[in-house]
Amino acid sequence: MSQIPEMLRMLKRTYPANDFSSAHKSPFEVLVACILSLRTKDETTYPAAQRLFAKADTPRKMLRLSAREIEKAIYPVGFYRRKAKTIRGICKKVIRDYDSEVPDSIDELLKFKGVGRKTANIVITFGFNKPGIAVDTHVHRISNRLGIARTKTPEETEYALKGIVPREYWIDLNELFVRHGQNTCRPISPFCSRCQIRKFCKRIGVTKSR
Repeated sequence: MSQIPEMLRMLKRTYPANDFSSAHKSPFEVLVACILSLRTKDETTYPAAQRLFAKADTPRKMLRLSAREIEKAIYPVGFYRRKAKTIRGICKKVIRDYDSEVPDSIDELLKFKGVGRKTANIVITFGFNKPGIAVDTHVHRISNRLGIARTKTPEETEYALKGIVPREYWIDLNELFVRHGQNTCRPISPFCSRCQIRKFCKRIGVTKSR
């Protein structure tokens, strides 16, 4: 898989860094922003996170807000009422079990209700700047379409990618594949004619493209 570094470098030139890593400074902010982003588009998530963090940017400050106040700040993110409850639950656990500090291990993060491996990996990478690969539907799909993974679940893809992607590219991979999936490598009828990394792609499962 010697082509992987070149492929990721090409994607990095195509998709300069977005605002995620710079907008959310602390591990707590990264964690909460991840919760808000689930099933919600970036253009809705970022303003909602900014509104919420303007009111409360630590677990203790967040718990001073009622669920209703959090709901109003984050609306119209998807499932905003449920997410407000999840955020309050996370804050209580962080304060009670971790002395108000978000833990820096995936195993500990997975103990939080509402936190899956993708979110845990994003917190590890963007919140603590530790190597990790966050795998969502874009990363899972593109990895299998390229032929660099042959997996059935995002978790299997995470472990497969960790075995073949050089460690220095782990943090960048999620953002690059997500943005490539949003702009070019669509789930149905991808834009193969304008794909920057087409020469590396085996186009597995692609029956129709543009």
